[in-house]
Order: sequence, then structure tokens, then C-alpha cells
Amino acid sequence: MIVKNGTYHLVSSALADFKRNKVRTFLTSLGIMIGVLSVVMLIALGLGLRNYIEEAFENLGANLIFVMPGSGFGGGGGEGGGFAGPAGLFGGAEFDERDVNSLKRISEAEYVVPVFFKSGIVKTSSEEEVGYVMGVSEEFFDVMAAGVYEGKLFDKSDLQARSKMAVLGYNLAERLFDDPADGIGQTIRVDNLRLKVEGVMEKTGDNETDSSVVIPYTTTFGTMNPNKTFWAIYLGVLSEDDVKSVQDQAEEILLKRYEDSDFSVMEQGEILSTVNQIFGIINAVLVAIGSISLIVGGIGIMNIMYASVTERTKEVGVRRAIGATKKDILLQFLTESVILSVFGGALGLGLAAILVFIIRFFFPVAINLLAIVISFGVSSIIGVFFGVFPARRAANLPPIEAIRYE
Repeated sequence: MIVKNGTYHLVSSALADFKRNKVRTFLTSLGIMIGVLSVVMLIALGLGLRNYIEEAFENLGANLIFVMPGSGFGGGGGEGGGFAGPAGLFGGAEFDERDVNSLKRISEAEYVVPVFFKSGIVKTSSEEEVGYVMGVSEEFFDVMAAGVYEGKLFDKSDLQARSKMAVLGYNLAERLFDDPADGIGQTIRVDNLRLKVEGVMEKTGDNETDSSVVIPYTTTFGTMNPNKTFWAIYLGVLSEDDVKSVQDQAEEILLKRYEDSDFSVMEQGEILSTVNQIFGIINAVLVAIGSISLIVGGIGIMNIMYASVTERTKEVGVRRAIGATKKDILLQFLTESVILSVFGGALGLGLAAILVFIIRFFFPVAINLLAIVISFGVSSIIGVFFGVFPARRAANLPPIEAIRYE
């Protein structure tokens, strides 16, 4: 009961002092609030980006295996980004139709899709936008579970005829024509290639696909792709049980032509695991950066508490004179510091929760247990750490000199 009453007295005394200095109390907690808000939002955005990538993989129509040059994921940046750079940028195999035909001999591989990929300026008669060019086979639409929004998708006959037709990703069509359906029948230009828009895909959830001009890969053979090589080859497998078998067979086939270090064969789960590892490192770095503002907030609390000790020197002297111990004074100022920090952490978490709720309508951000622990745990630790110095100064004031202080 004594402990309970003692704690109650410390908290009530601290709150009474805060009420007398509302503006100063809020401004002191503001630094911690901004620090906690920064860290929580960085974690939420990191989780959101990971969720976005996972959702993009879940939207694919088949279990995908990616055949890429070099070390694959992380092995290259590519002209337009993605999982790996174009062959030759960081070394590795240069895939061609011979590799595609060899991989088609794998019976469990339902789809074998060569992919040529590059960034470029897409022009209409009145607009131009930055987008991507994807030269693929007709099976690409099945692999990506890409339905037609308007018009039609190209087929095998278009591939054989090297047809100069294009299927636009929904986002790119929307940027070029406002209403994506208005793009049907229009002529666009990418580099020196004139293409007629025959179809618009439904949104796939993959930003690069939704911002691409998708054309038969044979149409790229020329000035756009004179070497007739591919950025990657996608293998689509209907049964998840066959993924490992197809992956092993693909490696065996490619090893007959390339060295082991010239290519990578990765399935979706491996790429997601790599993505999660990368985001773990990125989140740790972002939290470290955000923590700088928490330290700044803690220093602000220390400065204010030092000022408070100076202002209340006479009060400390009177309390010591009527029997308060050094420990009582230390706990009094330490309690005030911790309450200021926790109050700022709660404000930061509350504001972050509101922002996350709003952003979730546009992007899959999330707050996890780590963010909550940081908001309350770290802010409390900061309150103790930065509050102990001014609290010790107050506790060590000589009672007689403190009473005489003006």
C-alpha cells in the first residue's frame, strides 16, 4: 500500500506540475512524438512494401520459376529494374531462342515465356510517358493471370508474323489516353518502332507490367533487340509439387551450355525469402536513422528538466527540509521525465495509427508489435536515461542553499 500510495503521489505531483506548464509540457513531448512517429511510419512503410510484393506474387496465375543471367536477384539492376539486369551488364548468360526451345522439353513446365525488357519513352500523337517495353510470347498473359480490359491480346500467329501490335498495361493506357479503352486502334511509338494498340490489360497488381507496352518478342528483333537475346525466361508450373522438379531440370539443361555461375534458376518462394531478408536489413537501417530524432527528443527533455530543476530549486530545498530524502527528489523528477516521454510516445503512436489507417486505402502499410514496443519501450528508456541527470542534480542540492536560492 505504501508503494502504491508513493507511486500515486509521484504521478499526481508530476501531473499537477504539467498542468501549470501545459505549453512547455507539450513542446517537451513533441520531440519524442516526432521521433516515435518517424520510426513507426518507417517500419509501417517497410512492411507495406513487403506486403505489396507478396500480393503481387500471389496474383500470378501459376507457380513461377525465374531463369535469369548471372546471380539473378540482386545480380543486376536492369534498364528498367526488376529482378535482374539484362545479360551482359553484370556478366552471365545471354539467353536466346535456343534456350527457350530446350526448356520447352520439360514436360511439367506448362508455360515457357522468354522476356525481353527495357525502359523507354512511349509516345502518342499528343502525349508521351515513361514506360517499359516487354517482348514476350503469348503465354505471358496466362502466366501473369492478365485478363483483357478492352480489345484483344496477341496470340501465336501474331508472334510468328512479327506483328507490330501492342497490348498496353492498364496504368500506362490510363496515363496516355485518360480512358484506357480510348487507346484501342491508336498508334504509338517506342524508340523507332510504330505499334498499333490492339488491347489493354486489366490491372495485374505488378507495377512494371501495368506500366508496359507488351508486344510479341519476335517484333523486338531488329533495332530494339538486334542480338535476339532475353532478359529472363519465365517457367510456369501448374502444380506446386512439380516446382522443384522443373527447377532441377532447367538447371540441368542450361548447364549443358553455360557455367553454373552464368545463370540462376529461382522459384517464387526463394525470391520472397530474399526480399524479406533485404527488407529486414533495410528496416533496421531505417529504424536506426529514425532513432536519431528520438535521441534529439531525449536531449530536449533533459534540457527542459534541467531548467525545471533550476526553477524549482527553492521547492526542492523546502521538501528536503521537511524530511524528503535524496531518493524522493530523484524519483520525483525521474517520474516527470518518464511521463513526458511516454506521453510523447503515445501521441506519436496515435498519430502514426491515424496515418496508417488513411494510407492503407492506397498502399498496404501495417503497424506491428515492434512498432508498439518502440513507441512505449524506447520512449520510457529515453525518459529514464535523459531524466536521471537533471534528477540527480536536483537530489544533490544542499537543502539550506536551495531554500536561500532566489
